[in-house]
Amino acid sequence: MAVIHTTKGIVIRTVKYGETSLVVSAFTELFGLQQYMVNGVRTSKKSNGISAAQLQVGNILEMVVYQNDRNTLQRIKECKQAIHFNELFSDVTKNAVMLFMIELLQKCLKEPDPHPELFYFIEDVIKGLDNGTVQQTANIPLFFVLHLSHFFGFRMMDNFSDTDNILDLHEGQFVAEMPIHQMVVVPPQSECISQLLRVMQLEELEQVKMNRQLRNDLLDACLQFYGMHINAFGNMKSLPVIRVLMEQ
Repeated sequence: MAVIHTTKGIVIRTVKYGETSLVVSAFTELFGLQQYMVNGVRTSKKSNGISAAQLQVGNILEMVVYQNDRNTLQRIKECKQAIHFNELFSDVTKNAVMLFMIELLQKCLKEPDPHPELFYFIEDVIKGLDNGTVQQTANIPLFFVLHLSHFFGFRMMDNFSDTDNILDLHEGQFVAEMPIHQMVVVPPQSECISQLLRVMQLEELEQVKMNRQLRNDLLDACLQFYGMHINAFGNMKSLPVIRVLMEQ
C-alpha cells in the first residue's frame, strides 16, 4: 500500500513516456534514488499542478509523493520548486557544470537506498554553484569530484606533506616515492588536489588558483580514480562541454 510522504528531490533524469507523460528519476532526501511516473505533464495544462518546467534536470523540488516500496515506479501527488535559482539555468557555464555533476551522480548511484547526507551535500553544491563567482564556478567540478567519492567509500586521503607529495591514484593517497605504475599526480599539481580536499565551504574555492590546463589535467586524473572504483564507469559525455566553456 502506498503511503504519502513529503520529501525534497533533485531531478536527475527525465524520459518521455507515451504522448504526454514523463518518467522522472529523482534523488530524494528520504528515499534516495526513485523513479516517478508523471502523467499528462507534456501538455499545455498542468497535471496535478505539475509543469514540465519544474522537472528540468537539476531542479530541487518539494514533493508530496506516494511511496510503495514494492513498486519500481512511484507517483508524485504534487510538487513545487524548493529553490528558485538565479543563474543555474540561464548561465551556460553554470548549467554545464550542473549537468556534469548530475551525470557523475548518475554513474555512482546504483541502488535506491536513502542517503540524506549525500542529498544535503549535492543540494549545497547546486545552491553554491547558482550563486558562485567565476572562479568558484571553474573550481566546482574538481571540488565535487573529490568530495563526492567520500559518500561511496573511496575518498582520497588528505595526507599531503612535504615528503608525501605524490598522489598515487591506485592507493588514493599521497606517497613519498614514485610507484611502479604511472597513475600519479606529481608536485606541484598534487598540492592543488590537497588544497581542494581541505575545502569545506564553496566560498573557499575563490582562493584556489588554477589555470584551465591544470584543471583539465586534474579532472582527468580524478575521473581515472573513479574508473577504478565504479563498474562500467565509461566516459563523461558532459566533460568536453565544460572544457570548452571553462576559459577562466
